[in-house]
Amino acid sequence: MAFGFTKATETKPKAQPRLRVGIILADHFTLSAFALFVDHLRLAADEGDRSRPLNIHWSVMASRPDPVRASCGVMTAPTSNFLDPRDLDYVVVVGGVLHAGRQIDEATERYLNRAAAAGTPLVGMCTGSFILSRVGLMHRRRACVSWYHYQDFLDEFPDHDVVADQLFVADGDRITCAGGAGAADLASYLIEQHIGWSVAQKASQVLLFDRTRAGGEAQPHPPFSEKVTDPRVRRGLLLMEQNLARPLAIADVADRLGLSTRQFERLCHTTLGMSPASAYRRLRLRYARWLIGNTDRSVTEIAHEAGFADCAHFSRQFKETYGSSPSGQRRRPGEIPGDANLASMRVFG
Repeated sequence: MAFGFTKATETKPKAQPRLRVGIILADHFTLSAFALFVDHLRLAADEGDRSRPLNIHWSVMASRPDPVRASCGVMTAPTSNFLDPRDLDYVVVVGGVLHAGRQIDEATERYLNRAAAAGTPLVGMCTGSFILSRVGLMHRRRACVSWYHYQDFLDEFPDHDVVADQLFVADGDRITCAGGAGAADLASYLIEQHIGWSVAQKASQVLLFDRTRAGGEAQPHPPFSEKVTDPRVRRGLLLMEQNLARPLAIADVADRLGLSTRQFERLCHTTLGMSPASAYRRLRLRYARWLIGNTDRSVTEIAHEAGFADCAHFSRQFKETYGSSPSGQRRRPGEIPGDANLASMRVFG
């Protein structure tokens, strides 16, 4: 028996929709990824902002009618039970918090296997790539994850092919997306494939996106902590990478790791060949270099965003590290690795 639909989705399309999407929300799913994705569908499905599912039809599917909790606590009710996957163009799994218990139930796992057997393309959004991999549906397929969860994926699926330097990856009938703002770019990609470029652009413009990014574009500021072998130093670098604009004191980083400042300094010297303060500065400069190669922000804005209060000091540090001033590198964008992948870029060593 189907669940009750909201008024917005009760309207029956007069003609067959050109894009049909079934969405599965994992427990503690990421609300932003879901909202960006489905709002693009909504705006592309009709003229103006009327929200009728004419060109596109979407359903939030589940094995039970109970609301699903997002990671932020918002509850979202399913609009239907599981639809026949042969009637869908995509089944989208929106993941979320990795370590908050089981994300989907056995009935959902069976449905995903049924959809795969039917040849319906499966989409893993945010940590939905983990869910598809746990069900065994990503063998010999590339999985795209956020740089934040790159090491988590490697630890759990060492035999899988994973990338963390792109927004999303389409590998045959599997599409995986890092999540966040990339969910909007993925929605635009699917809309363009099925309905057209102008419709996809219209949805993005209504939502105030200045442009649609291709799936192969770089994730903003991919990290380097996954290259570090010591787990304590790796965690420390992640903390630094998550606090670039307002750098933490090294003593605070060490305290969060359960280490003394002296212990953390010794570990960094042994693992990285430099002090934690030097490593932190290199991460901030590397982030600034990425901003120079991928944005049109002023050097002053970039300096502040990379945690430098003094622009002149930032410029001196940048030139000492990269051999030219920030503005000089901007004049030679071909020399900036803004679109390089994780394996080819270097920060330490």
